[in-house]
Amino acid sequence: MALLLCLVGVTAALAHGCLHCHSKFSEKFSFYRHHVNLKSWWVGDIPVSGALLTDWSDDTMKELHLAIPAEITREKLDQVATAVYQRMDQLYQGKMYFPGYFPNELRNIFREQVHLIQNAIIESRLDCQRHCGIFQYETISCNNCTDSHVACFGYNCESSEQWESAVQGLLNYINNWHNLVSPAFRCLEPPHLANLTLEDAAECLKQH
Repeated sequence: MALLLCLVGVTAALAHGCLHCHSKFSEKFSFYRHHVNLKSWWVGDIPVSGALLTDWSDDTMKELHLAIPAEITREKLDQVATAVYQRMDQLYQGKMYFPGYFPNELRNIFREQVHLIQNAIIESRLDCQRHCGIFQYETISCNNCTDSHVACFGYNCESSEQWESAVQGLLNYINNWHNLVSPAFRCLEPPHLANLTLEDAAECLKQH
């Protein structure tokens, strides 16, 4: 299994949610919020549903529970957004629903969206198994919707030459981005690089 190293990431004090970064989010959710009062026979459903829609982004970030930074590729964000908007549009095409149905359906769509985002982020990270050495891909930070990128180290090397090149590439990457390296990887930092063997580097990676 590939060792995933999040070497570059973007953090922010305020979380906005991955779907919030999609170009159609504001337009879509503005429509959903403004038409929520037409979807239930019971007046009590309206404030509940409105709150769900208003807090959608922040609640998404709270529910992701990822051990890795929430950074998603544009392609996968488009896929998640298309699935969510399709479900929401179908829900809004119906007439008024009986009490409790509409907010429950919103919660179901919300949970489905969270799972889609989790899977999308994790799948992109696991794709590094198909590479040998350092691999980078462009992403969007779900924290603040800025462009970012993820670097990971893939273990799919088939020869000692590939392994040597992969580890050397990793060392060069860390050396170039020394200020961004986590303290957990001090064994790969200068001045240790000069005397670091292939076996030592591999052992260091396994420990972290």
